[in-house]
Amino acid sequence: MDPLMAFLSLLALYPAGYCPNPGISVGVVRTGSRFDLGDKVRYRCSSNLVLTGSSERECQDDGVWSGTEPICRQPYSYDFPEDVAPALGTSLSHLLGATNPTQKKKENVGRKIQIQRSGHLNLYLLLDASQSVSEKDFGIFKNSAILMVDRIFSFEINVSVAIITFASRPRIVMSVLHHNSRDVMEVINSLDNIHYKDHENGTGTNTYEALNSVYIMMNNQMQRLGMNTVAWQEIRHAVILLTDGKSNMGGSPKLAVDNIKELLNIKQKRNDYLDIYAIGVGNLDVDWRELNELGSKKDGERHAFILKDAEALSQVFEHMLDVSQLTDTICGVGNMSANASAQERTPWHVTIKPKSQETCRGALISDQWVLTAAHCFRQAENHTLWRVSVGDPNAQWGKDFQIEKAVISSGFDVFAKKNQGIPEFYGDDIALVKLAKKVKMSTHARPICLPCTVGANLALRRPPGSTCQNHEHDLLNQQSIPAHFVALNGSKLNINLKTGTEWTSCINAVSQDKTTFPNLTDVREVVTDQFLCSGTGKDDNPCKGGPGELGSLQPLWQR
Repeated sequence: MDPLMAFLSLLALYPAGYCPNPGISVGVVRTGSRFDLGDKVRYRCSSNLVLTGSSERECQDDGVWSGTEPICRQPYSYDFPEDVAPALGTSLSHLLGATNPTQKKKENVGRKIQIQRSGHLNLYLLLDASQSVSEKDFGIFKNSAILMVDRIFSFEINVSVAIITFASRPRIVMSVLHHNSRDVMEVINSLDNIHYKDHENGTGTNTYEALNSVYIMMNNQMQRLGMNTVAWQEIRHAVILLTDGKSNMGGSPKLAVDNIKELLNIKQKRNDYLDIYAIGVGNLDVDWRELNELGSKKDGERHAFILKDAEALSQVFEHMLDVSQLTDTICGVGNMSANASAQERTPWHVTIKPKSQETCRGALISDQWVLTAAHCFRQAENHTLWRVSVGDPNAQWGKDFQIEKAVISSGFDVFAKKNQGIPEFYGDDIALVKLAKKVKMSTHARPICLPCTVGANLALRRPPGSTCQNHEHDLLNQQSIPAHFVALNGSKLNINLKTGTEWTSCINAVSQDKTTFPNLTDVREVVTDQFLCSGTGKDDNPCKGGPGELGSLQPLWQR
């Protein structure tokens, strides 16, 4: 064989690198220059900088380096909430999307995790209650955890929550082995009832024992389900550690993490079955090296953070769960991340246009039906010319849909009581609009929840056997219920819906309107039992606008 051809053949058998060059970030020193299968590269920081990410990465058989990119940072620097929220939210949303038992297997979500319909998520919340945490900050830890739990249960996944507070010793408030760990109201109630003084006799920070209690809980569950069963092997585990500083007793918490990884058989192909988020909050005593060591290392993700104070933590938890990747028709879920638009926060809002001018708002209740007011269709026009704008009309995510049919309540007749001196009457003012095509679910288009449905039952955190009466009690359980109208220009008009004795007082104001109803003798002819009354006191009045300034009621019971 020609020597040159032999050399080229040899190069083909032994390529320059099985994995791409992992690169070197500013301030990072790398040892190792071979990039073949099984080769390892190691990193350290120059000067007094500390390492974020993986100190060692291995070239894996899928051609990807293990771990996450190493970055060097100042030892006493903080992460900004606006940077942490999307980073943490992306990782968690990937995990939640993959754990959703209704997720279509053909869809790739996040890290392209595929999970069986029997899949389940165990969420372990570890809250530092040592003396170096103030009572106020511990309260913010607790409230942040409540926000997260409430949001996670919105994803309709199978989830169990463990709550562990710790100082010198851990205290297990709730175990994933208890049936209440799957009930969002029980979990939130347990979080509400934990107290700062539960650890008043413990002065240290024993992170090892806190994580070891997670290991013991996992081991007990494995024994109960059986090590080789699908029920055990398909559980994903997420540990969220909220702490203010360095562990100072109990030994290295890394040993507990190693035990957890061994128990769960966390290797390359099972790396997605464990996520550990280590979030340091507080002053300069936070040990970044320890947090970085505890947090999971996954390519393109971050699991370890330091925030300046508990207020910053609260901001992160409020905005961290980005639902932009969620494609299911889960009702009532808006995007509450920091950069979300008004349409993303309330993606069920649509506008109805007879021709080119919007006249009404409506709400998506499924991927093909819109709920709106019957008076929007008073004009006897050919509805085939009408359009319903779904999504953001000012961006690429907006789209106009033709109307297949409009179903208007048979009881609606705006002039039904004209002979009684009531120029316009709005009883049975409800209509359903069927779109000609189905709406593709996105962060800009998702249905709202309707009472007396399974979706609303989940949104209201009710048990499966709940009734319409239960829903009515949850939604209308006060004499004055905060709500708002959304005008066509997007502005919100804040009102209070009146019930009970407040309703009676409210409709009395209608009887005093001698301009609109000069000969009215019985106010209940105008305001029947169908109506919720509003517009008194300091409420905005949605009827003050000119013709066509119609609003849609925005209930406050979204998820």
